[in-house]
Amino acid sequence: MRCFFWIALFFTLTTFAFAEVQFVDATADAGITFQHVDGRTGEKFLIETLGSGALFFDFDIDGHLDLYIVNATHIPPPVSEKNAQTHLPRNRLYRNNGDGTFSDITDRARVGDIGYGVGCASADVNNDGYPEIYVTNYGTNRLYSNNGDGTFTDVTQKAGVGDERWGTSCAFLDYDLDGDVDLYVVNYMKFSFAENQRWETKGIRTYCSPTDQIAGSHFVSEPDILYRNNGDGTFTDVTEAAGISHRALGLAVAVGDYNNDGTPDLHIANDMEADLFYYNNGDGSFTETADFNGTGYDENGFPGSGMGSAFGDYNNDGLLDLVVSNASSLPVLLYRNENTAFFTDVSFVSGIGAITLPYFKWAVEFFDYNNDGLLDLFVANGHLQENISLFSESTYPQADLVFRNVRGQDGTFRFTDASTAVGLTRLPKKVSRGAAFGDYDNDGDIDIFLNNSNQRATLLRNEGGNSNHWLTVQPIGTRSNTSGIGTKIVVEAGDLSLSKEVRSGASYLSQSDLRVHFGLGENSVVETLEIHWQSGLIERFANLKSNQILRIKEGQGIVDGQEIK
Repeated sequence: MRCFFWIALFFTLTTFAFAEVQFVDATADAGITFQHVDGRTGEKFLIETLGSGALFFDFDIDGHLDLYIVNATHIPPPVSEKNAQTHLPRNRLYRNNGDGTFSDITDRARVGDIGYGVGCASADVNNDGYPEIYVTNYGTNRLYSNNGDGTFTDVTQKAGVGDERWGTSCAFLDYDLDGDVDLYVVNYMKFSFAENQRWETKGIRTYCSPTDQIAGSHFVSEPDILYRNNGDGTFTDVTEAAGISHRALGLAVAVGDYNNDGTPDLHIANDMEADLFYYNNGDGSFTETADFNGTGYDENGFPGSGMGSAFGDYNNDGLLDLVVSNASSLPVLLYRNENTAFFTDVSFVSGIGAITLPYFKWAVEFFDYNNDGLLDLFVANGHLQENISLFSESTYPQADLVFRNVRGQDGTFRFTDASTAVGLTRLPKKVSRGAAFGDYDNDGDIDIFLNNSNQRATLLRNEGGNSNHWLTVQPIGTRSNTSGIGTKIVVEAGDLSLSKEVRSGASYLSQSDLRVHFGLGENSVVETLEIHWQSGLIERFANLKSNQILRIKEGQGIVDGQEIK
């Protein structure tokens, strides 16, 4: 009897430890009613399958994360905004009211694009302190300039960034370190409704996948675009001059300084083709090095079906590692950075490879959901084929996944599936695509927004992640770009040494909060915080209290601190 008591107590405590953090569906309570529309017609147009993204950003600079959500539209898409009917699907801007709720202010803000929307990113393009919005479409991309009064102006034509190809993910970065954010746009493939190919699987009509189209040899992939910010409200296409010349079926871009040389590098996740890795030469040009550093293929030498990608230092060695999501029957790929020389595929030995094989995976991101100082993983899932259950054991809606990062006594890092423990498997399964991450309620833990394909969106509130200590830092550039993009922050707290970068565009078609969030575990004090600005300036701060949001301006120190109790 006594033995049974201790066994029961052990399992109770273990369950409590792992169930301490819960992700709760807060969509309705937050007032978010967004419905994604992909315009599916029954003709199985491939553009119906990719879904759309979203971004967390503070457009009105009030200290609360707002939410911009990209929508697709009917097929064929509307010809112009002037001819559009008011009931057409459109992108939405939700203002954070600061009390856990949001208000739809799309019409007032004038950012309700009616194009066939795909991805988005945000940064302060003109360094006036207010962030702009960039949207990729199947059709003309859009740049909305923030007027600073709650409204935006479409400056696409003036800025010269209205490319009309099938854009997917995008990201802002200062690749030439001139203090202005530049823009990278990923493109997918040439597509027309008139040339859509009928395809069947086991006699059932399905979407024609890229591999099917390759076999039919009638499709053409598109090159990406790199725009240099001219500093006057315009951009110049420098794609060829910068060495960004490869054609591929691009779906995601991850930006990060993987070799710690002070310049941002690029990873491009491609669909059914080798991924690309652009090393920044520091002279305004890039060199494609995926074959050299081992990120073009998996450990068996096969290309993946890259959907999402992100950089993050999961083993706290000061080097950015890389995660890439894939379609079903392929794993989420985890590449460990081996001292900046090359990457090693540790997908299966880390514990995520086998578990992720059955899922059709899209957004993927490193984030510390329990604030223990170790980066965990989130994977958004949902099949491409809506009728997959008719000819496979798979399903169209699928559960999303959270992997908890655990450091063993031998110093190795492994991921365990915590999806059930954090409540994800108890939520209704959906067809997830884009995902954005940020602390929308400023309570000290990271929440998740999911833009689901042809369904209502989902806002997952993190409950319990703030039981550990944390620190959030918002760097504001003066000589560097105002958004602080590319800034590296290193934190020392107890036995934790953590390194993160401010980065735009990751996950899949989406962008997360530009504020940098550190989980500190049981450490209530940060002994040192070091900021490496892209201008070359390094600033150090000592003995900072945890559980606060700091705004640090380049060369001026801490300008504001919001302590959360």
